[in-house]
Amino acid sequence: MNRNMLKFVALICVAVLPIVASAVTVEWTSSTDAHRWQHGGKVEVAQFNNDEVYDIMITRYKQQMMMGWGGCFGELGWDALQLLDKRDRDKVMRDLFGKDGAALGYNRTPIGANDFARDWYSLDDVTGDYALEHFSIERDKSGLIPYIKSALKVNPHMKLWACPWSPPEWMKTNGSYANKKAPNNNVVYEVPGGDHDQVFQFHKNLDALARYLCRYVTAYKAEGVNIGMIMFQNEPYTFNIWPNTSWKPSSIATFIGRYLGPRLEVEHPNVQLWHGTLNTDRITDVQLVMNDVEASRYLDGMGFQWEGKDICYPLHLQYPGKPVMCTENECGDGKFNWAGAEHTWWLIKAYIEGGCGIYTYFNMVLKDAGTSSWGWNQNTLIRVLSATRKAEYTPEFYLMKHFGHFVEEGSYKLKVMGNDWDSLAFVRPDGKIVVFVANCEDSAREKSVAWRDKVYRFKMQPRSFNTIIISE
Repeated sequence: MNRNMLKFVALICVAVLPIVASAVTVEWTSSTDAHRWQHGGKVEVAQFNNDEVYDIMITRYKQQMMMGWGGCFGELGWDALQLLDKRDRDKVMRDLFGKDGAALGYNRTPIGANDFARDWYSLDDVTGDYALEHFSIERDKSGLIPYIKSALKVNPHMKLWACPWSPPEWMKTNGSYANKKAPNNNVVYEVPGGDHDQVFQFHKNLDALARYLCRYVTAYKAEGVNIGMIMFQNEPYTFNIWPNTSWKPSSIATFIGRYLGPRLEVEHPNVQLWHGTLNTDRITDVQLVMNDVEASRYLDGMGFQWEGKDICYPLHLQYPGKPVMCTENECGDGKFNWAGAEHTWWLIKAYIEGGCGIYTYFNMVLKDAGTSSWGWNQNTLIRVLSATRKAEYTPEFYLMKHFGHFVEEGSYKLKVMGNDWDSLAFVRPDGKIVVFVANCEDSAREKSVAWRDKVYRFKMQPRSFNTIIISE
């Protein structure tokens, strides 16, 4: 937008607002790699001037409602936490889930093993058990369930959603939890992701899988853990050595519309069903499912990750009654550095601008290099060093805290005009304005933010994340 156009927009936005003297309180929290979660310094507050051009103009136009920020529970995360003494472990849980910490309140958990389980397992590993007589969550009582319950002690109002990385192997065409060969899995022949069905598509099998997922919700509820949302599958387009499962779009529509949707509606009518998690930029594949008459009536929203970030915005516009969310951020390489946090910031920016009201990080806690059971390293919010048995907070923890701590459930994203490539703005239920600005340059940078009849100017440190809270 050119200078004259921005001045014109600013004039219109301000002209409809009464300019009155008011007491303004501004809070600034800043994080750099060396100095994290610090008071940012002085913010200059001045009267809006129609003859000036400011970096960004925050409008009163509300976009999507923010439903929450979260991460994913995993067995290796719980095992890492056990290396800490109780005091340090409790502190980590408060810092992740407490209102004074990152306040991660909308979190994910796997159904059976994901790639950060101790090893492969499902909730029914007895071949041909279509009656699910051997279904059991006993293993989850040693990891996932105590992990979740520890979080619930900190935040009893935490919301939880779940999906499988793979159904039981006997439900699948290649008899394996994975679809790519590796020395540490049992794949005999490979099934490329996204173009094949790796789940048997006959009635008895699909019916058993739908009952399997509903049985999971029932079993967790009996343990005092309420699952509020289900997605049918993690990354149906993945081709890799860890637990994953390929589905054709037409088969997804059939499974959701004729099996999972109807059964979930009867057994758990208060549990939402979302289409996801979608790691594809094939927009026509997603549209095929969303336009299916039988499937669409059961779908409450859409979840995207990885390649899916490129199509969430047009789908958000096409299906306005179906909210969209980020189901998993890109996971890094176990370096835990500031560059990784800046990359996650760009992802947050892309997904929130794409209409997402939920942003989900992946692993919240891992040990040492963040190595999975299948031999690859990922970033995490907090890592536990096994040599010292101490917790280390990574740059991405502070980035997520800049959002989860300040942008609470029920906030709305506000449309921003101008050079907004480095910023996001929200209005909270209490009326306070939250402005996040990143400086990803190697030098300090000044920023001017116009809101209503005031302008806020501040100078950001190099390589910093900054949150400004405006109270009027």
